[in-house]
Amino acid sequence: MSKAPTSTEPYPGRAPVFGLVTPEDWYRIPLQPRERLEASVTALVKRQFAGVDDQPVLRRRTEEQLLDTAEAGVEQGGVVLYLSFLEAAGIPLSASLLVSHLHQRFDGLDAVAALAGSGEVGLTRLPAGRAARLVRRERSKQSRKLGSEFEDTVVEYFVPVPDRDEVLMLTFSTPLEPIADAMVGLFDAVAGTLRWQRTSDVEHAEHNGE
Repeated sequence: MSKAPTSTEPYPGRAPVFGLVTPEDWYRIPLQPRERLEASVTALVKRQFAGVDDQPVLRRRTEEQLLDTAEAGVEQGGVVLYLSFLEAAGIPLSASLLVSHLHQRFDGLDAVAALAGSGEVGLTRLPAGRAARLVRRERSKQSRKLGSEFEDTVVEYFVPVPDRDEVLMLTFSTPLEPIADAMVGLFDAVAGTLRWQRTSDVEHAEHNGE
């Protein structure tokens, strides 16, 4: 997994930011501002089609799909989108993680349970603090469009932001129903790396090129 700096000190004044460790083959797309989103998608397409010059239609279609996915994340209040390009025995392990900010107070299990529908919800504790965890399965629009017979497995974490009436929401998703349990284990491991960082620490690291 890729490494991110962490801190668990108090956060007076400015809001803390999150640090998260993801597998190295998960590509990070910042969703704000728009210029960074587009530049990141362009860089990803360039990487995926490196050395391939005879597939302009596929390349353009891939870029359009990625932009659609990123824009859907923006509409849900997302700030960062991660896409998995992991493979096992040559088989892509498709997955995504959308990180969103909800500007409301965390009201515990009851509030999250209202969102669960037929899902499974429970309270848990991460190194970043208490959280609610929700697991559900659904047929997404993308799955229906691709004609997939499988349901997407979705794992969501709702984590209160320290000293703020805000919640950080981690939405993991995979269409790989046959290996859903293994993917859920990976999602839980990534969620377990969440840490809060002081803004000043992040600015110091960026200033020093860390």
